[in-house]
Amino acid sequence: MANDFAVIQTGGKQYRVSPGQKLKVEKLDAKSGDKVVFDTVLLTSVGDTVKVGAPYIAGAKLEAKVLGEGKGKKAIVFKYHPKTRSRKKKGHRQEYTELEIVKI
Repeated sequence: MANDFAVIQTGGKQYRVSPGQKLKVEKLDAKSGDKVVFDTVLLTSVGDTVKVGAPYIAGAKLEAKVLGEGKGKKAIVFKYHPKTRSRKKKGHRQEYTELEIVKI
């Protein structure tokens, strides 16, 4: 059980997750305390058996519990055009959902 893991896809990104792991993903429509089920599982490794999907594994699901939501660190976007004296400064904070993987 210690080396069980799965690769899931959410928010256009892929994550390697294990039971009990906490991770931050792109914002999901779920409230704190809700359970989320991911069916876009690309790979599973449970014990000695490894299953690889093409592109997803049929019938494979992964359960996660929503711990909360938040915003990431501020990223400064600065555009500067020389000779025209134009500059634009903008800040951005990406929203995320924090999850805890319950079971594969």
